Parts: sequence; structure tokens; C-alpha cells
Amino acid sequence: MASTSSKKEAKLTESKEAQLKSYEKQVKDNIASMLDNFTEIIRQAKVTDSSQTRQTTEGEQVNYEISVRAANVVRAGDSLMKLVSDLKQFLILNDFSAIGDSVESSRMKYKSNEEENDRKIMALRDEVASDLYLLEDEYFNSAVK
Repeated sequence: MASTSSKKEAKLTESKEAQLKSYEKQVKDNIASMLDNFTEIIRQAKVTDSSQTRQTTEGEQVNYEISVRAANVVRAGDSLMKLVSDLKQFLILNDFSAIGDSVESSRMKYKSNEEENDRKIMALRDEVASDLYLLEDEYFNSAVK
């Protein structure tokens, strides 16, 4: 039974590692894409001397290429933002030790609150019993006279 449990844990750990490797590859790919596209945008922003017609045609082509590359930079940035969200979700869903620690911490806090409330209730009960005893004594002593 223990070997089945350890096999499942090993499989789960391998799955987590594979997922993290996938995230790492996505981060590297997106950053490389952003860098390449930004470099090309900068390269296209050069000034050249040429004829008016050629300059206009080249300008339109450069403008289109810069627009496409800027869209690629935005897409890569958006992909990185989604990846950050996925990593947060992965951490929340797969960090069982932290979840267990949090549950244990809450349990201990509630247990100490319970003990404190029990002490207060016992002190209140003793005080009420004492006051009730004094009131009964006063009542019976005054009724006899």
C-alpha cells in the first residue's frame, strides 16, 4: 500500500516538474520574442536617403512591419501576463504543505480561542454561583425574621 502511495507521489512530482519546465520554456520563448521584435523595431527606425517614391513605399512597408512587430511584442507581453496568472494558480492549487500549514495554524488559533472562552465561561459561572449563593443567603435570612 505504501509503495502505491509513493508511486502516486512520484508521478505527481514528475507532473509538477514537467508543468514547471513548460512554464519556464514559455517564459523564455515569450521574452525572446519580445526582444527580437523590439530589436527589429529599432532596426527599422533608421533614416535613409533615397528618392521620394522609393522613400514613400519603403516608409509604408517599414510602418507596416513596425506595427506587426509591436503587435507581436504586445502578444508576448499578454502571454507573459497569462503565464503569471497560471503560475499563481499552479502555486495555490499544488502547494499542499502551505495549505496544510495554514489549516493547522487556523486550527491552533481556534483551539486557543476555545480554551480562552472556556476559562472565561468558568470564571463567569463561578462568579454567578457566588453571587447567587449570597442572594439566596440574604433572601432566606430576611424571610426568617
